Amino acid sequence: MASGCCGTKKQKLNNSSSVPCNGPSIIPNGIRSSGMVAQPEMCFFCFDVLYCHLHSLEPPKPPDFCNDPYPLFVTWEIGRDRRLRGCIGTFNAINLHNGIREYAVTSAVKDSRFSPISREELSKLHVSVSILRHFEDGADYTDWQVGVHGIRIEFHNEKGNKRTATYLPEVATEQGWDQIQTIDSLLRKGGFKGIVTPDIRRAIKLTRYQSEKVSVGYQEYANHWRSVRRC
Repeated sequence: MASGCCGTKKQKLNNSSSVPCNGPSIIPNGIRSSGMVAQPEMCFFCFDVLYCHLHSLEPPKPPDFCNDPYPLFVTWEIGRDRRLRGCIGTFNAINLHNGIREYAVTSAVKDSRFSPISREELSKLHVSVSILRHFEDGADYTDWQVGVHGIRIEFHNEKGNKRTATYLPEVATEQGWDQIQTIDSLLRKGGFKGIVTPDIRRAIKLTRYQSEKVSVGYQEYANHWRSVRRC
């Protein structure tokens, strides 16, 4: 299931209630466990897909990169300061060709925190593709490392309803948060409105994971497109 929960607006705790991150947090057996999966061609493909969507063109042809299934997120940023413009992904393992095609558009136009990306913004964008790997159950809410792991938490809100939320590995470092600040922000993001006590934190079920992330700006994409056309 889709989740717009990969990051927060810079230097602000994100209190928005995003779509919950449901689905299995285990990568199925048989998928490669070593070697890099993420590559710049995935970002070029995101730009291709978004360009076609914004101009009402036929979708681009299937890409050449690996089509194995992985959980993934697509993140759009804008401007020189790389402000978050949209980010949605899935914890379900999904074939990369269809998954990146789907979330390139979904993250650009359906992130409820932002208005849809317009044609005029295209040349100011950066896109990142994050391939999620190495999922592990944490022993408690502190069993993860800032800057290394992304975290997905499950908890019960003050009404007793089960909720989930996640941050990708780079979020805590970008915000300058320690573990407690990250956990508390994530609880708020998942919709917890009560007082965050040590007991609330201890009741969290935490899954940690790692991410391969690749990013490309529009100018790099344009240069790539020109080089392809010359061949």
